[in-house]
Amino acid sequence: MTTATHADGHTRPLNRQDYKTLSLAALGGALEFYDFIIFVFFAVVIGELFFPPDIPEWLRQFQTFGIFAAGYLARPLGGIIMAHFGDLIGRKRMFTLSILLMALPTLLIGLLPTYATLGIAAPLLLLLLRILQGAAIGGEVPGAWVFVAEHVPARRVGLACGTLTAGLTAGILLGSLVATAINRGMSPSDVSDWGWRLAFVLGGLFGIVAMYLRRWLHETPVFAEMQANKALAAELPLKTVLREHKGSVVISMLLTWLLSAGIVVVILMTPSYLQKLHGVSPADALSANSLAIVALTLGCICYGRLIDSLGSGPTFMLGSLLLAVASYSFYHGLLGGTEQLIPLYTLVGFAVGIVGAVPYVMVNAFPAVVRFSGLSFSYNVAYAIFGGLTPMLVTLWMKNDVLAPSHYVVALSLLGFLLGLFLWLRDRSARQSAPQVA
Repeated sequence: MTTATHADGHTRPLNRQDYKTLSLAALGGALEFYDFIIFVFFAVVIGELFFPPDIPEWLRQFQTFGIFAAGYLARPLGGIIMAHFGDLIGRKRMFTLSILLMALPTLLIGLLPTYATLGIAAPLLLLLLRILQGAAIGGEVPGAWVFVAEHVPARRVGLACGTLTAGLTAGILLGSLVATAINRGMSPSDVSDWGWRLAFVLGGLFGIVAMYLRRWLHETPVFAEMQANKALAAELPLKTVLREHKGSVVISMLLTWLLSAGIVVVILMTPSYLQKLHGVSPADALSANSLAIVALTLGCICYGRLIDSLGSGPTFMLGSLLLAVASYSFYHGLLGGTEQLIPLYTLVGFAVGIVGAVPYVMVNAFPAVVRFSGLSFSYNVAYAIFGGLTPMLVTLWMKNDVLAPSHYVVALSLLGFLLGLFLWLRDRSARQSAPQVA
């Protein structure tokens, strides 16, 4: 395992510049994730406006969600390209580019003429803009983790990554709140006419503001030192990653699988699960989901602090056990009624906060010279696979078993526990074999 920061700054406390870096990075991450996720909250309206009115409803929704999914499929390509240049010309430049690449397409979606005006060109342009959004988020998330990890002292990398991840999850909450406000404050016809556009235009403007604020961030000390020492990658960074760091790639991908299970199943899929299988009203499901996301945001920060204190192995063993128990209690508890929906959903939301500890392991898994490429490749490819397949797998499973979400999350929690055990044994072996300093 490598160290993410300067050794001479290992024990210093967080200073004012660190807090400024964390705040601006988390704010930008929240706004960018809002831009990426807001599409799904207006999928029905978008489907009605951007596809022929005479096609079947199921086909319209299938095509709409297909465009939404295209953003996920574009993540690996965008992430790999941006990480390549991030390892060669600087973290900050790619960090700024990613938010611009997200803000402009989001703004353009809000201004895009519909099928009634452009015909078939309307959904094609929407697809192109969605692909650009996916490429941007593919570079933003790994880039943000690397950026904050290389700025703070080594003993605060967990807190930095947890705080940044909390910012990303807050972006989901922001999208939910904005969509709720628009739908409750306007008539359905107003939402269809122009209200949905407001959510995208706001997202684009917020992103441009966040990009401006990022001008005040500095290049990471780690990259600046490598640049000064002419120690940057001598070959294609991804080639080095795949040749010399296969084990780190596998661990990072498995941890991303755990992360995607928590976010996709517990946070994104469960509101519709509550409505379809347990008769919860949309408003109540959304309220419970919002509280779960608030708890998730706090959980990310708590687990980030915990991993700085305990190390990766114990943190993932404890966190995975809590996730298994909380998700089992939540989904099984619903079978007896929804009286305990709020406390149980809030608890499992907090337990999903273990995802805030995932980037700590990944930024430390790769040496600085190829860190961005290694993390980006592992995270984006794994998320494209598992994030894309999980909804289909769980939905098909639910046809035969209403507790499929519980079984899936508990199974991935077991994987998280085994990964924690592996990391603990590996770290203990490394400490025992390290030369003793007199």
